[in-house]
Amino acid sequence: MTGAADAHLDTAIHALLQRVTAEAIMPRYRNLASGEVEDKGGNDPVTVADKDSEKLLREGLAELDDSLAFVGEETAHADPSILDRLDQPCWIVDPIDGTRNFASGKPPFGIIVARADGGVARSGWIYDCLTGRFCTAHLGSGAFVDGERIAARPTGKTPPVAALSLIFMQETRREATRRHISPAYDLVDIPYCAAEQYPRLALGENDVSIFERTLAWDHAAGVLWLNEAGGKAARPDGSPYRVDEVGRTGLLGAASPALWDELADLYARLD
Repeated sequence: MTGAADAHLDTAIHALLQRVTAEAIMPRYRNLASGEVEDKGGNDPVTVADKDSEKLLREGLAELDDSLAFVGEETAHADPSILDRLDQPCWIVDPIDGTRNFASGKPPFGIIVARADGGVARSGWIYDCLTGRFCTAHLGSGAFVDGERIAARPTGKTPPVAALSLIFMQETRREATRRHISPAYDLVDIPYCAAEQYPRLALGENDVSIFERTLAWDHAAGVLWLNEAGGKAARPDGSPYRVDEVGRTGLLGAASPALWDELADLYARLD
């Protein structure tokens, strides 16, 4: 896509995410009725707002480009064969990222949309439903927040600040991480929301993160955005993140390539 086409798409996506937030998400924030929250298993909640948001996003994205397949978190949960579309030109959607927070009536939570082709994210959008912060990136074109180009910046703190997502690790690996990686960092709580965790890595709040579960709707847009900002997100062996590697675990993110290298070296010692 050309720069003008990217900008036009950003404007259209922004309007769509604002509308979906206003119509499907915020009316139910701190206003969920009994029976409007379900557990998909493994302490992974879904609400009626997630489902309504995904429906509106699917319709709105089809209006923008109906040649792309649609891969949404909730539709893929209902029909896992939808994941086969991830190696095709497709939209990838997390209708509410941070549902656990949303269902508890607290921030952060957002909407994540990516456009992928050939298993690679080409565009990504991350929208904070409460603050309106809008992160955008297109492959090879830099990273932006609310239309302003940004460059990833570390916190500058010693030791570096780490948000380590251990909840989906096996217990033995979780304990190994605590022994061999945690002592090298100043640990902070994870936000349980990729739509918040990736911006923290680029905007001077956190330095490094570890993700065990690497579902495309959680990570496609954030990985692209962080890399375009000049930070680094990649598999622990240094290979690029691909949206079509369904079931593959392990992903490291950092505010700079140097910080990523340090984390990857520690991570390699876990094996």
